[in-house]
Order: sequence, then C-alpha cells, then structure tokens
Amino acid sequence: MKHLMLTVTAALACAAPSLAVTPSPQATDTVINVQLTEVEVIATRADDSAPLSYTNLNAKQLSRVNHGQDIPLLLSSTPGAVATSDAGSGLGYTSLRLRGTDASRINITINDIPLNDAESHTVYWVNTPDFTSSVGSIQIQRGVGTSTNGSGAFGGGISLATAAPALSPYAEVSGSYGSFNTHKATLMVGTGLLGNHFTIDARLSHLGSDGYRDRASAALQSYYAQLAYHNNGGTLLRFITFGGKEETYHAWDGISREQLSTERKYNPNGEIKHDGVVTGFYKDQKDIYRQTHYQLLLDQRFSQQWHLNVGLHYTDGFGYYQEYKNNRTLKEYLLQPVETASGTLKKSSLVRKKAVDSDFGGMVFALRYNNERVQATLGGSFNRYVNHHYGQVLWVENYTAPLDTDHRYYSNNGRKNDFNIYAKANYNIVGGLNVYADLQYRSVRYKISGDNDKWDWTASPEHLQTLDINEPFNFFNPKGGLSWSINRHHRIFGSIAVAHKEPTRNNYTDGLFLEHPRSERLIDYELGYRFTTGKFALALGGYYMSYRDQLVLNGRLNEIGEPMAENVPNSYRMGLELTAGWNITSWLRWEANGVVSRNRIKDYVAWVSDYNADTWDDMYTQTAINCGDSPIAFSPSVIANNTFAVDWKGLSAMLQTQYVSRQYLDNTGNKDDSLDPYCVSNLHLNYSFTTIPNVKEIAVGISIYNLFNKRYETNGYSQTAALYPGGDKSATYTLSRDPRFYPMAGTNVLAHLTLRF
Repeated sequence: MKHLMLTVTAALACAAPSLAVTPSPQATDTVINVQLTEVEVIATRADDSAPLSYTNLNAKQLSRVNHGQDIPLLLSSTPGAVATSDAGSGLGYTSLRLRGTDASRINITINDIPLNDAESHTVYWVNTPDFTSSVGSIQIQRGVGTSTNGSGAFGGGISLATAAPALSPYAEVSGSYGSFNTHKATLMVGTGLLGNHFTIDARLSHLGSDGYRDRASAALQSYYAQLAYHNNGGTLLRFITFGGKEETYHAWDGISREQLSTERKYNPNGEIKHDGVVTGFYKDQKDIYRQTHYQLLLDQRFSQQWHLNVGLHYTDGFGYYQEYKNNRTLKEYLLQPVETASGTLKKSSLVRKKAVDSDFGGMVFALRYNNERVQATLGGSFNRYVNHHYGQVLWVENYTAPLDTDHRYYSNNGRKNDFNIYAKANYNIVGGLNVYADLQYRSVRYKISGDNDKWDWTASPEHLQTLDINEPFNFFNPKGGLSWSINRHHRIFGSIAVAHKEPTRNNYTDGLFLEHPRSERLIDYELGYRFTTGKFALALGGYYMSYRDQLVLNGRLNEIGEPMAENVPNSYRMGLELTAGWNITSWLRWEANGVVSRNRIKDYVAWVSDYNADTWDDMYTQTAINCGDSPIAFSPSVIANNTFAVDWKGLSAMLQTQYVSRQYLDNTGNKDDSLDPYCVSNLHLNYSFTTIPNVKEIAVGISIYNLFNKRYETNGYSQTAALYPGGDKSATYTLSRDPRFYPMAGTNVLAHLTLRF
C-alpha cells in the first residue's frame, strides 16, 4: 500500500488534471459533483446519493477547451481516460479509452438515446463534429454505472445532454485557427421565448485540418436545431435534429518505430507501389460519411413526485470509402484472370469502394417518482437497426476485360433488435444512509446474412466468407449498493453490479470462419470515500472488475485498420482512483486525479500467424504462445492528471498535464510491442471583454497543445509473427516483432475569438 500511494503521489506531481475543473470546491468527481440546472431530466444518470463513480461537466467547463478538438480529447483529463487521434492533431478520427477499455465498450447516449453504432458498438465522433457546442452537460460514469439504453457499459458510460432551450434571445459567433491549417467556425442563435411557449435554437459549424501526419486532412460540417414548446402545466416538448458530413483522408495505418525518428509524419495510406517501390499516392483515398439524427422528446411533470420522459428517435446514415490496394488477388474480388502481353494476370493493383447504408430508430422512456425518502425510476427502450454493406471495384491496373464498376463483389445485410427494461430505486433508510437497487433485463436479436468481403481460404472450393448469423441474447443485469453521508463533510459508498455484452459485428467477421465469439459478463465491485469542506474536496475510490469471456484487443488490425478482439476466459481490472480539488484563493484553484491499476489476463495463450522466414508468405496457420498471467493490451497501470486554473477579472488561464504509463500493444507483455510512457501539458489562455457597447462579451485566447514539445504516441498495433525457416514447422521458430504507431503532434497552437450578443 505504501508503494501504491507513493506511485500515485509521484504521478500526480508530473501529471494532469482534468478538464473537469470547476469553480467550486465541490469539483467534478463522484465525490466532486457539479450541480446542474437542467430543465429536462436524464433518467440514466447518477446523483450524489448513488453508490457509483462518476464525473460531471457543464457547458461552461467544456467551452474553456472547445476550440477545435473532438470530444475524446476534451474528456481525456477525466479520471482513467486516454484519448487517441489517427491524424495526430485531435481532429478527424479520434477515440477514447476508459479504465483501459476501448470505445466499443463505453456506452454513450444523447438525451438517453443510444449513440453507439448498433453493430460496431463504437462512436465515430467524426460524424457529429463540434457537437460539444450544443451540449449542456456530460456525465461520465466509470465501471458498470446505472442501467442505460443501448450497448453494455464495460468500462464506463458517457451521458450527453443537449443544452436546455434558451428563454432569452442570443447570438454567438466563434472561430479558431492554428497549426496544420486547423480551423473551426461556429454560428449559434436563439430566438428566446416566442408567444410565451416556443423557443428555437440553432447552430452551424465548419471544421477542417490538414492534420499533423501527411495527407491526414479532414473537412467537416455539422448542424444542430431545436424547436421547443413549453407550457405552465409542466410540459416540455422538443424536436431536435443534428447531423454532420465528414470527408477525411485515411490515416488508418501506423508507422514503424524507426520511422518515428526518421519520418515521423509519414502516412502509408494510399501508397501506389510498383516492384515494391512507392511511386505516388492515390488522391481519393478518402472516407466520406453523412449522418442525420432526429429526436422528439417529451418531458412531462405531473406533480412534485411524478415525472415522465419519452423519446422517439431516428438516425439515417450513409457513407463509403475508396482505397488503393496493391497487388491483390483478383478472384477475391470475383474478377476472372485475364491474358495480357506479360502472361495471365491473376494479381493486380486496384481501387475498391466499400459502402454502408444504415437506419436506426426506436423509443426510450422513463417514469420517475420522488419523495423525501424514495427516488425510483421505471425505464427502458426498444430500438431497431438495419443496414446494407456492399463493395465495388472501380479500377484494375492492366485489366483488359470489361469492368462493371456498378457490380457488387460482396453484399450483406445486418438486422438488430434491442429491448431493455429497468427498475431502480434509492431509498433513504435513516439519516444519511441510503440503499440503492437497480435491475435490468435486456434482450437482443442480431442477424447478418450475405457475403462478407473476406476470402474464405478454408472452403472447398474457396469463396467469399458466408455470413449466416442469427443469435439471440438475454441478459439480466442486477446492481445494488449502499451510500452513507456521515455528515456534510464525509460520505462513503459501496456497490456491486453485473453487466453483460453481446459481440460486435467485427467480432464475428474478423474471427475464424467456423468460430463465433461469445458474449461477456462483468461483475464490478466499487468502494468510495469523499471528503468536502468549503475550499477542499477529496475522493478516493477502489474497484475490482471481474470478467468472464472478456473480448480484449489482441493488438492486430483487420484489413481496414480497425482493432481486433478475442475472448479470454478469465481476466480482471482492479485499481485505486484519487481525485482532489482545492480553491487556494478566490482566483486560483488546483485539481488533480490519478488512477493506479492492475489489469491482467489469467493463463493467457496468444495465437500468432506463421510465416515462411525466407519468403514471408502467409501460411494461414498460427502458433500458440503460453504467456501465463499477462497484462491486458492498452491498459496503462498509471494515469494521472493535474490542472492549475486562474480566474482573475477577465483573465482565465488553465495549465493541464497528463501522465500515462506504458501501454502494451498486445497481450503478451513484451516491451518491444508497447507505447512508451508520456507526460504532456496543454495551456489555455483566455481574456473576456464585457464592457463593449451592444456586445454581451468578446473573448479572445490561445490554446497551446503539447507545450513542451514531447514526442509521444497514444495508439498503435502489434504485428508479431512466428517465423519458421523455409516454412519447416518442425524447426524452432523465432518471434518477429514489427509494431506500428500513430504519432501525435509536437507543440501546436489554436487561436480563438468568440463574440456573444
């Protein structure tokens, strides 16, 4: 324990607090809870009496750092969070890990409506750029958390609530510009109350960047609109629509360790090769996607005790990407070999297009009852998802036969029904002692049919992988705990929660052809203590998360650069979380948080691909490596954040620092396949003028990211292989380790200007 506390202390000294800074000493953890004044009720959120670990952020806190980076980067200084960026600049394809778990295992909702893609379970923030500008508050729950709608929370949950309707008219224009031609322009307007009943709020945004890495560009547009009806009978009815369109050049592949020193910005995507030599880059190696969301939300207050939320939603998505592929086997694209002057053409470079058309809709509800001793909720949802995946070949080098570019060489459909119902209650037994119970039943039916884009070399005759998946899942997820407010300064809590999660689409399509992934189970044990005074707040929590059949990242990528996962029978995550906040003076405050954890797979057996050491031909077989008790990939043992913030008259300044310890790229625990520890600081400076005639406020500022120009990487993947000389499986193999990395930008800046009327 002494060693553990020394480690936390040392990490906090180097490290990094959070964007969760708050002007009050009641900071931002479970323990440090910001009180939000929202018109609507977010039924899946926890409150101060719940025995859970969470962090609250409000719109003011988010606006301090919302100048041109995606939501994962803005949340990266909350406890246990690590953000990644393929382009290295924080704009474009970004992602967030929480307690070492990847984005597909973090449940994310907007106004209680699922945002996670129903098949991949992840959130592509690039599809909703600058959504932060329309957010009123965010709650991040760590661990299983409360019952929610959508996919299971295996590392945590993020609940976003859009801003409440503005009762006074306003207008706001903001813009930023900085390194790598990164820019953001946002226009926000609101009518205020019209005819004593109606309000309209709207936003338009444009964001773009060339990216830190070569050709890692992004051009993003988005909108948000809200029409609300209020009356004096406790009714709030809102129609909300928001969406975005993105066009990004691929930065999906990493670079070697040697290239981190010699050509750090290099982006291998789009390479055109002849005889193994790069002769150029394909200009249309781009990802293009449009996503539009519609929500109809009713908030009805019947009395002081009874409250009803109902939401109808629909999301329409369509997109595709094109990519140049070197020296591909034509039969995998259902193309026949052709005769050329050089002989029979069986392999050739080509351009392919992969598209998806999806629809997602459903209903959520929550009926709440509150009195002096009981807070109870009955809620649930029903959602249906359908999609169509297909691929086309647009061009083939030296192909002499007619090429039908409208022909679909693969085509498959996905269908998913997701139903859940939950009942939860918090009962005040006596004094400050509360008991919490939360029961959820979730039923999922998932179907995929058609041909996948993956060639089945095990079939006879060989053909595209056939998808014929029709699997039901029925999960019971109980949760319970106690919370005791000893007095106004001290509170303790403890809870036990069970969660289950079905596999993702990729878990099915990336695995072995005849082997289906299994669903997972998590039992999450949480303990916490909080101390608060007028100027100081401290929270200490512990957790133990025990998994059965956890789907963990194995360090490999599929053909389009997405991380692959595998079931492991027994694994766990355990750790201590510490959060502190201190209002040193009326204008200076300090906040810090840190996590020390141990994340292990018991008796892990890794399977690596076999290669002929002479030719490097893939032999389509694998070798088992017994690793024993091994660390879980992408799960750092120490994450720490530190923030110093100044608010003096019109000046605000915030220095954030984050430390992240070593992260292994696969589950073998080898240092050669790992991300080095890093400690990175960001500085935000802002000055507000409030005495300008006819202008409510003018704010100018600058954000300096990676202040001390640290070379670091937040993401990567393993390419470990077993090498057999001459392909002789009776010989002793050697392990070849050739990992890839996604470098982050050095010191870079964004200047910003905001006018509020």
